[in-house]
Amino acid sequence: MIIQLKEDISEKQKNSLIQEVNEIGYKVTEVKTQLGNYLIGIGKKNFDIRKIGQKDGIKDIHIVSDEYKLVSKKWKAKPTSIDLGDGVFIKDGDMAIIAGPCSIESEDQIRKVVGHLKANGIRMMRGGVFKPRTSPYAFRGMGIDGLKLWYNIAKEEGIKIVTEVMQVSQIEEMYPYTDIYQVGARNTQNFNLLDELGKVDKAVMIKRGISGTIEELLQSAEYVFSGGNEKLILCERGIRTYERASRNTLDLNAVPILKSKSHLPVIVDPSHGIGIREFVPQMALAGVMAGADGIIYETHEVPEKAYSDGQQTLDFSQSALLSDWIRKTFAMRKTFDLL
Repeated sequence: MIIQLKEDISEKQKNSLIQEVNEIGYKVTEVKTQLGNYLIGIGKKNFDIRKIGQKDGIKDIHIVSDEYKLVSKKWKAKPTSIDLGDGVFIKDGDMAIIAGPCSIESEDQIRKVVGHLKANGIRMMRGGVFKPRTSPYAFRGMGIDGLKLWYNIAKEEGIKIVTEVMQVSQIEEMYPYTDIYQVGARNTQNFNLLDELGKVDKAVMIKRGISGTIEELLQSAEYVFSGGNEKLILCERGIRTYERASRNTLDLNAVPILKSKSHLPVIVDPSHGIGIREFVPQMALAGVMAGADGIIYETHEVPEKAYSDGQQTLDFSQSALLSDWIRKTFAMRKTFDLL
C-alpha cells in the first residue's frame, strides 16, 4: 500500500493515520522525497481502502502488490521525467543519447570527445574517472581531479556528465561535478551505496547486475527511491549467460518488461551489452525499437588506443552515423506507435 500525503498534513493527522494503518495489520514506513511524502504499508490483510482514503491529510492511496512499491507502475501511471536542466531530459516519448569514452584519460581527450558530441547534437557525455577493473594493474581512472577537469570543459559546451560512483565516500566529493551518478553492474546490490544515493538530489542511473534479474534491478531502484530520491533511471547493459560469443547477452526483452512494470525511464547500453564494436550499432537500434528512452554507448577518437574497452568503442565517424540512425529509428518507432 502507498499513501500519498498532502503537503500540509499535520503531525497529529499523520500519527493518527499511521496508528490506524498499524491497527489493520500493516507495518508503516514513512518515505520523504524531493517530490512528495509517502507512507508505505506492508501487509497481506485485505481491507476497504476507502476507510483509510477518507482520512484527513491524504492526497491519494494505492494498493500495490509488487515487492517494489515506489518504482511500480501500479500506483504511478504517468512516466517519470528526469530534468537535468538546460533543456536536457530523459523521459518517455523522447530519445536521449549519451556517448563518451569508457575512461576519462586526459584534457586533450575530453576536449576532442566534447567537440564531437557538440557537433552531433549530443548533450550528455559518459565516462569513468573511478574505474572498477578486473585486473588491479589496469588503468583505474583519473579520480576526482579528472572529474573536475571534465566538468569544467563540458559545462562550457552545455554537456551533462554521467559517471560512475563506486563507494559511499565518493558521493559528496563528486556531487558538484556530476549530473547523473551511475551505479555500475558490480554495485547494483551494494545496498549501503544505494541507501546513500537516496539522500542525494541528483539523478541516479542504475545498471542491471552482471547476472541480475529484472526484479532485482527494480528492487535496487526501490532502495534509492525509499531513501528519498525519485530521480531514477534504469539501464539494461546485458547479463552474463553461458554464451561466450559476445561479452554479455543484451536482454532486450527487459526493455518492454521494465516499461510495463515501472514508471522509470529505461536506457540501453549496447557497448557493454554485446562488447563487439561492429555489432554495437545494430544492438543500439534494436534497443530503440524495443522501446528504450535512451541509448548510452562508448566512443573515442582512436578506439584502439583507448585505455579501456577499446574493442567495444566506436570511433567518431561511426558514432556520428549511429547518433543519426538512432534519431531516424526513433522517428520510425513513433510512427508505429500511431498505428
